Amino acid sequence: MTTRSPLILNVYAPALVGGDNRTLAAVQAMEKALPGLRLEWRVTEGRRLAALPQRDAWLTEKATRGEFPMVCNNDERYPVMISGRHRSAYVSPGGRPQLQVHAKLPLDAAVVAAAADVLEAVAEGARAFWGHATPDAASGDIAEQIAPTMEGPPSPPRGLPALKLFEHIRLPEIPYYLGWLNYWSAAAANAIGFPDPDRDSELLLRARRTTSGGWIVQLTDAPLDLDKPDHLAALLWAYERFPEIGGRAAP
Repeated sequence: MTTRSPLILNVYAPALVGGDNRTLAAVQAMEKALPGLRLEWRVTEGRRLAALPQRDAWLTEKATRGEFPMVCNNDERYPVMISGRHRSAYVSPGGRPQLQVHAKLPLDAAVVAAAADVLEAVAEGARAFWGHATPDAASGDIAEQIAPTMEGPPSPPRGLPALKLFEHIRLPEIPYYLGWLNYWSAAAANAIGFPDPDRDSELLLRARRTTSGGWIVQLTDAPLDLDKPDHLAALLWAYERFPEIGGRAAP
């Protein structure tokens, strides 16, 4: 049995270029991180699912055109999917186009146990700047930190800070926002000043290095639930600790 709120994963990486193998690397890494998972189905133009007997070759060919099409496991009881999309230079930090890789998984005990491995696998496969994995219910509140209102600037709930639009963040290595599990490449960690042995002692208890020298940093032991006061407090503390995140630091 899975919960109603899936786990949402997003990582942000340099844009795809010709001959790029990161699309296939991210998919294969996700499968390896969740034993038994096979993402061998695609969505047709008629919105139906079709098997991909030559999936790896198909993904490789799509990547040569800068595409990262959705692939899934074709299991309605346990749906898992991953895809990517191009983000133009006009809506990306530093005026540099990006690849956003998006995945959705059921938030059950198996996924919770493997979530850090899945995030690391996808992020490092895509050679991402940064990324996160967060329950969908909390992602909604976090999204309101960026979304403008009819009156103008964002008006986020729960005392969360307003964050800049992506295109107004000065460097692609600076995360747009925080999540439950956070992937920070070595460059991203350096950009936000992590780790500081004195200020980050609690975070370091739930953090680990990645193969490439980046970090997986977990804000709360259980999946982030902003209805829980201690979870909200942990998120608010992390925003205060890292003012660069969301472009809030003074220039």
